[in-house]
Amino acid sequence: MAEQRKRPAQAKSSAKASTPPKTSRKPKAESAPPLWITAPRSMQRAYHVISLLIALFAIALVYLAYTLITESRYYVAKAGKTTYGYVYDRKGDVLFDGTQPLDSYPAGQFADIGSLIGDTSGQMTNTLVSTHLDDLANYSFLYGNNGNPAEIRTTLSHAANRKVFDALGQKRGSVIAYNWKTGELLVCVSKPCVDIAEGYANLAQMPSGSLLCKPFYPIVPGSTQKVSTVLAAYEAIGVGTVNATEYACSGSWLNAKGQKINCHEKSGHGRQTLAEAFENSCNPYFAQLVQSDALPLSRIVETFTRMGYSVNGEAAAAYDLDGIRIAPASLTLKDADDFDTQWSCLGQGDTLISPYQLMLWQGAIANGSGKAVLPYLVSETVDSQGNVTEANGVQYTQQMFTAEAAQAVQKVMYDNAEAHYYVSLSDFTCGVKSGTAQVTDNGKAYENSLLVGFCLDAQTPIAFCIVIEERVSGELSTAQLAKVLLNTLAEM
Repeated sequence: MAEQRKRPAQAKSSAKASTPPKTSRKPKAESAPPLWITAPRSMQRAYHVISLLIALFAIALVYLAYTLITESRYYVAKAGKTTYGYVYDRKGDVLFDGTQPLDSYPAGQFADIGSLIGDTSGQMTNTLVSTHLDDLANYSFLYGNNGNPAEIRTTLSHAANRKVFDALGQKRGSVIAYNWKTGELLVCVSKPCVDIAEGYANLAQMPSGSLLCKPFYPIVPGSTQKVSTVLAAYEAIGVGTVNATEYACSGSWLNAKGQKINCHEKSGHGRQTLAEAFENSCNPYFAQLVQSDALPLSRIVETFTRMGYSVNGEAAAAYDLDGIRIAPASLTLKDADDFDTQWSCLGQGDTLISPYQLMLWQGAIANGSGKAVLPYLVSETVDSQGNVTEANGVQYTQQMFTAEAAQAVQKVMYDNAEAHYYVSLSDFTCGVKSGTAQVTDNGKAYENSLLVGFCLDAQTPIAFCIVIEERVSGELSTAQLAKVLLNTLAEM
């Protein structure tokens, strides 16, 4: 044991030195990348679509609520779930009553205005009542049918309308007149006329035209069309030149194509100026004027288009009288040397003009400007809650013809009235032009008599158009009817 050898200390220490030293720090872990999670594109698109649909749905709800509040009267009226109010004339006379049976009124109360005012039966659509059902409905979204009767107050004079209607007697025809300064429609007669109080049980036996307000529908104008032809000539050639232009009339005239234009005066009128031809309503004179190289057909077309004609099938705007539609005038002008074009400028052929539009042009002549004050019929409406809506006031047409042409035609028409209508219209300062329209209807040929004109007196600033259908010489004349019209309106 003693001899056992011990391991040297140095060897032990070097063995320890060969062992790597221990440490307390752990190795640093690598940081993870940030996590980014996103929905598939299809889900994103679906989200946007749903958001859009929700927004549209909200807008639709708002619009529906607005419509229910503001237009509920219209839809309830259309559904027949409400009563209706009144239509009055300018002095408060009842023209329609939707609160009770119309036969409770005196007989004939509505006999002269049925085709204009109409009713709620649906038999007539182009009438005041049919186009204003919502204004007449006694209903509101908030109060239902518990309000006061609605009202429409018009510019019409029922008394004047009735006198003119009665003056027509057994004759059929139409009369329309308005204040050319204010635009108030005063008289609008159509005969025959449906009496809305009597209903429609005998509809099949009613005379043709009973359900139409004739002043709003085109007719053959006859020589009243010569007013438009003179306006076009004045614009194209000049007032002085046209007034000095003379043509001869021997009773008939052959145009450049050998076609004959006859005059109503078989022996002719001889050589005449425009003013004389206008008073004589001489067809050969005006046919020669239309064919003249001095008056290009393109200039006639230009003036007529501005006046509101549909020329050669081109579109023209219809007129609107408080919702009532009036078709535009129309004619064909293709060749100044041809009979058809010349005949159209004389108011025959396929020329068609409503009495409303003939009256409107007279308004633009009477005021001397070439622009007419637009007629209106509704002066104000009052709903079942007492809210009043008044008419918009005076509004004008576009410039239809020049002021110079308007004033020159005004003088020609005034001179015509002085020379030929003094007996009938001596109490008024008037200008007029007559016309005879040759009409063929269902194989029956006859003539209508027309008179267009204006009154310049301060108390009766009236423009008018009168039509007597199938007039026979010796019966009621348009001049006599004009006298009844103006006397009645002067007494208003």
